[in-house]
Amino acid sequence: MDIIVRNESQLAASLKRFRKKADLTQTELGRAAQLRQATISELEAGKGATLETLFTVLAVLNLELVVRPRRTVDDAALADLF
Repeated sequence: MDIIVRNESQLAASLKRFRKKADLTQTELGRAAQLRQATISELEAGKGATLETLFTVLAVLNLELVVRPRRTVDDAALADLF
């Protein structure tokens, strides 16, 4: 399932959702990514993460980032995703 992400809070919510789907705590994800739990917490809050941190967490969660031209999507439909 593709999830459309257009801002930091949507990305943060998506990462949290996938972490929980993988049945991992923030501490467990942090250990697997060799990051502190506080770093995972900041990432899931949409604050203070580097691109390196983002891609490390994506790899641990077996996710990939796809960049494409923005499509026109009904804002209400997009909001339903989160």
